[in-house]
Amino acid sequence: MEYLPHSRREFLHLYSFTDGLLLLDGMTVHIYDTCALVKKSPKEEKVRLCHNQEMGIKMSNTRDLVMLVDDNLANLMVGKEALSDTYSVITVPSASKMFDLLTSYTPKLILLDIDMPEMSGYEAIKILKNNPKMKNIPVIFLTSMNDSDSELQGLNLGAVDYIGKPFSAPLLKKRVEVHILVEKQKRSLQDYNKNLQEMVANKTQTILKLQNKVLQAMAELVEGRDNMTGNHIERTQHCLGILLSNMFAMGVYQEETNGWDIGLLLQSSLLHDVGKIAIHDSILKKPGKLTKEEFDEMKKHVMYGVKFIEKLEEDQEDSLFLQYAKIFIKYHHERWDGSGYPDNLVGMEIPLLGRLMAIVDVYEALTSKRCYKSAIDHKTAVNIILQGRGTDFDPVLIDLFEQCSEQLPFSMLYNKKSNNESFSLLDVVSL
Repeated sequence: MEYLPHSRREFLHLYSFTDGLLLLDGMTVHIYDTCALVKKSPKEEKVRLCHNQEMGIKMSNTRDLVMLVDDNLANLMVGKEALSDTYSVITVPSASKMFDLLTSYTPKLILLDIDMPEMSGYEAIKILKNNPKMKNIPVIFLTSMNDSDSELQGLNLGAVDYIGKPFSAPLLKKRVEVHILVEKQKRSLQDYNKNLQEMVANKTQTILKLQNKVLQAMAELVEGRDNMTGNHIERTQHCLGILLSNMFAMGVYQEETNGWDIGLLLQSSLLHDVGKIAIHDSILKKPGKLTKEEFDEMKKHVMYGVKFIEKLEEDQEDSLFLQYAKIFIKYHHERWDGSGYPDNLVGMEIPLLGRLMAIVDVYEALTSKRCYKSAIDHKTAVNIILQGRGTDFDPVLIDLFEQCSEQLPFSMLYNKKSNNESFSLLDVVSL
């Protein structure tokens, strides 16, 4: 070490490589020929000061780090001199040594020579861009090749710029400055977008929770007027979720269900009976069978609900939530054979969401206690619904219902029916 200038000794860090020595003065790392620093022994052609020793690098906290990779010592020195007044600069003699350093340091930018022995710049950038930790480091190619094909190849491989050699020091500095600024602005924009997305997501979740609470309150209001027990609305929503999940899993009506938002579907299903709020208590809470006139009035709850949604749609453009809700409301009393209401639609004329809700609503009505009947058990309810295959309900959906019926919640939610009571599908499908 006595052969080094005294002012350098206390700052010296060493890194071993074949043709030179890395030295750091606290701000920049220089490449020097070993012969210029160490006297050759008469018995040696080359002296190695260290062997496979890790390099300790002390970088400025306020300066951006630039890595300059070139097998030409003169280019390294010129580049270092051009940049060292603004940046912390690591000068590296080969691509393989660059990858060694990249395991510990992440530069803001890499200046990479193309024509190097062992590994070319083209080969090196392919490795960089395939490494998740390194792929976002911008690379500027340095080369004496000035044909457009070489430049295009470099840009296609992911380089952000192309500087010809011999390079102008002011031009090099300006190019580095511009690209580091661009990268900083890009990262700032990415951070801003990420924060904005998080804010929007949090706000959306808050709005959705509030919306769901309002919907639940409305549904419970209807449920309370109808003298329903056991959280009818929530159980209907839960059963619908089971059918929807199995539909997607089994690919049932895949073309028609493509693009459905299951979250919005389940949320909007809460409103399927909202029109009952306009039905008089004397009908809604009647403990016995309805007369024909009373039943005709009860059937109007469908169109009352539709008008309620249409009123909301006046202030909303293309609300998918309201579209789903209107379908559930209007079509969940239609029947496959055309015997339902309000439009006596037949078969595939009935929207798929209406055909789904028809099954769920009847299952829930059968297994729930109402003012005019007791609840029946799950197995009996399933058998009654299966009897409606091809008459009341879509045969394809009934097959689906049968396959997933054991997933429906019933064991702790429903009361057993009385031994002397029996109900048919006709007793509940109209309500």
